[in-house]
Amino acid sequence: MKTKLALSAVAAAIAVFSQGAFAQASAPATRAEVKAGAQAKAVAPAGEKPTAAPSTASDKTREQRKETTKADKASGKLAPAGDAGGLKEDKAMKSTGTETTRDERKAKTKSQQKAKQIPAAGEKPNQ
Repeated sequence: MKTKLALSAVAAAIAVFSQGAFAQASAPATRAEVKAGAQAKAVAPAGEKPTAAPSTASDKTREQRKETTKADKASGKLAPAGDAGGLKEDKAMKSTGTETTRDERKAKTKSQQKAKQIPAAGEKPNQ
C-alpha cells in the first residue's frame, strides 16, 4: 500500500514539474510587438517596389481649415452638402420641353408589355 502511495506521489510530482518544461520561456508579445511584426511581413509582390501608405496628417491647423472653408463658402466655391461635386450641369440633363409625361410613358410601357416586347425579369432581352 505504501508503495502505491509513493508511486502516486512520484507520478503527481512528475506531472506538475513537466508542465513547466512545456511552458513558453518568455511572456506573451505585446500589442505593439504584434503590430510591428505584421508590418514587417507586409511584402510587395515580386518585381514591384513596396509603397508606403500616404500620410493622414494635415499640414494645416484646424483653425486654418475653418478659415479656408469660410472663404470658399463666401466666394461660392463650396459645394452644397450632399453634392458629389463631380457632376456638372449638362445640357443633356436639362429639360428640353419635348419629354413625354409620366402617363404617356406608363401607357407606352403597358402597350409594350402586351406586345411582349419587354422581357420578364431575369430574362435576356430579344435583340
